[in-house]
Amino acid sequence: MEITVKAHMPGLVARVVVNEGDKVTAGQEVAVINCMKTEIQVFAESDGVVKSILVKEWDEMEIGSPMIILEA
Repeated sequence: MEITVKAHMPGLVARVVVNEGDKVTAGQEVAVINCMKTEIQVFAESDGVVKSILVKEWDEMEIGSPMIILEA
């Protein structure tokens, strides 16, 4: 089953802290969004393996923009 990690705030992708193939656990930081000079962490909602990274540094995000796909 695929799980899509989505942006919960508008802003720019400051960094992605996982790589494709990495195992992640629920609550683990997977990316950081910069919103109005504040860094906001994005967390995995469930355990899984990073299947695909859809964003790169400085990409503009809106609320609900897909960022990372996990294989649960």
